[in-house]
This record gives sequence, structure tokens and C-alpha cells, in this order.
Amino acid sequence: MTLPNDFRPDAETLARLRDRARFVRLETIRLIEIAKVGHYSSVFSAAEIFAALYYDVMRLSPDPKWPDRDRFLMGKGHAAVGLFPIYADKGWLDPALLDNYTRLGSPLGDHPDMRKVPGVDFSSGSIGHALSNGVGMAFGGRMQGRDFTTFVMLGDGEMQEGQVWEAATCAAHHHLSRLVAIVDRNGFQLDGEVDREMSIEPLADKWRAFGWEVHEVDGHDPSALTALLRRVRADKDRERPCCIVAHTSKGKGVSYMETEPGWHLGYLAPEDAEAARREIIETEI
Repeated sequence: MTLPNDFRPDAETLARLRDRARFVRLETIRLIEIAKVGHYSSVFSAAEIFAALYYDVMRLSPDPKWPDRDRFLMGKGHAAVGLFPIYADKGWLDPALLDNYTRLGSPLGDHPDMRKVPGVDFSSGSIGHALSNGVGMAFGGRMQGRDFTTFVMLGDGEMQEGQVWEAATCAAHHHLSRLVAIVDRNGFQLDGEVDREMSIEPLADKWRAFGWEVHEVDGHDPSALTALLRRVRADKDRERPCCIVAHTSKGKGVSYMETEPGWHLGYLAPEDAEAARREIIETEI
């Protein structure tokens, strides 16, 4: 896709987005050290997407209860450990809460809980339900005359869930143009390679067949990713929901995690955590 120059972030913005994606990865390592187990690679594939949305594209407010702010729902709720540091950075929750991540009495668990954590729009964890809830929020916004955009991130393994496609059908039928699905196409799910377990290709064509506008992008290219998200967010003439297939690498930023699917869930020994930090800091994505 060729994008007009005015949608591409300038050098200063691009540097900030890279810094925030690095921040997400480093904080994920720190918090999982507290929990003693967690989903490193699921966060790392989405770090640039989180940064682009929360630090550039989404319309937000210091008050997470502002009714006109954009919504974000995440089907792959096990990646919430990468979102909580952003919420603290935004001032939505006390940064001190991060230091007790998953400990007894903490509101911050392995999956997000909208009843306990300001800024969480959907309590996810049971895979397959996020898009249905996003459809409801987009519908609700239309009925109330609000123009917020609802973003829904889905794991590619989640494409094997029938409820996703029921929601996709409903969204297209009702022309929910302020609904944007982002598929984190990192190629792996808990049991291994997505297309070995149950092939989901041709993925982009399937979304088109369901009546959605579809774009594909390198999910680790902050410039192309942010430009596309900006354009989609700004398009007031679109009459259909939009799906972005973001091609990513699971574990991006730590080389051995990119080649070992077992890091879907794990724990880094102290010396390995330090080595991972060094690689993240020293390697520009």
C-alpha cells in the first residue's frame, strides 16, 4: 500500500514510538521476574502495535473513564503484562502497583480485569470473545452518537474460533465503520505453528469475503504501521469495518525467543533476563 506522506510519523515521533516499544519489552521482563512466569513472546510480537496505538493513534485522555476516548480490546489477553506499564505511564494507575504484579491482593493479573484496572475495556482471557464485544461497543457508540473508534487485537490462533467469524459477519452487515480489527499474525499459538494446527490462510481474503476492508502491514515497522493506523483512524468515509493483518514475529527483540515457540509461556533465569535486556536495548527494531 502506498500512503501519502502526511500520514507517516516524523523522525521525532518515530524515535518516541521505538522507545515506547522498547519500554514495553523491558517492563514485561521486569514484571514477569516478579510473577516468576509469563508470556514474553506474545507481548514482544505486539510491542510496536501497543506503542503506535497508545502513544500516537488512539484518542485518549488522562481520565480513562472519558466516554469519547477510543476503545481497545485484546483477545490475546495473556499479553496484558505489556499493557499495564503503559497504563501506569499514562497515569491511569499507580506505578507502584506494577511492583506487586500478580501478587496476592494486586489488581494486576496475568489477564486484564476491567473491574479492577482503569483503562481496561474488556476482561479477556477466554479466546474468541473480544471481537463480539468490540462489535457491541461500536454499535453502542453509534447509538449514542459518539465517534470513538474501537480497536480489537486478535491473535492469529484466535482465527480458528467460530465466534470471531460470527462477529465479523455481524460487523459487516451493520456497516460498523468505526471498528478496526488488528490480527497479530505472528504464526504461533500455544500448541505450535498456527497453520500446522489448523490453517487460517488465505487470511486477508477471508476477511474481505466477510465484507471488511483489509490491509496488510509489517507489524514491527513503526513508520508503516503508524501511518496505516493513522489513515484508518482518520477515514470518516469508510462504510465498512476494517481489518489490519499485522505480520509479526513471536518473541521479536530477543533472538532465541523468535526461533523457539516454547517461549509462549516461560521464565527467564536472572542471567538470561539480563542478556535479554541487553539485546533489546542494543538492537534497534
